[in-house]
Amino acid sequence: MDDFHSLEGRLLVAMPGISDPRFEHAVILVCAHAPDHAMGLRLDRPAPGVDLKAVLTRLETPAPESASERAVLVGGPVERERGFVLHTDDWLAEDASLAFGDGLAMTGTREALAAMVDPETGPRRAVLLLGYAGWGEGQLEDELGENVWLTMDADADLIFDPDYGGKWARAVAGLGIDPAQLSGQSGRA
Repeated sequence: MDDFHSLEGRLLVAMPGISDPRFEHAVILVCAHAPDHAMGLRLDRPAPGVDLKAVLTRLETPAPESASERAVLVGGPVERERGFVLHTDDWLAEDASLAFGDGLAMTGTREALAAMVDPETGPRRAVLLLGYAGWGEGQLEDELGENVWLTMDADADLIFDPDYGGKWARAVAGLGIDPAQLSGQSGRA
């Protein structure tokens, strides 16, 4: 696969009519992409009935009351019990954080959970996600070839914006496309 082009650090924006309802109107940040796999986190679907304070309390980690106002997101359908903190790279856990893209990192430790609510030493921006989206060898490339996804540069303001319901439309508009003009039909020229 000599012509492989990594999408690590870029956003995938679902086209209307995507055949998998789990990804309808999805905005996914690609955290890792190699010829044999890809991994991303969905940025626009809050987990029903779960907030950051509840997760921290359950894990016996001190949590400020303000954590109850922060959503926990469904990062994807794979390993939904596994948590990932997506954050700015101004905070990194040695041997545990994966830095990628332009100023982003992902960490899956309790240390990252505690850091994300520490305004003194934690990352400037962070969100907790449960699960992830994963693709096997060639799967993401096939979906791109079938026009299932639009791709765009990552935008930290869009990534960390808590207006989850409008994230897909803002991503599409950021590409210079009117969401109302997108068709659920795909094809090849």
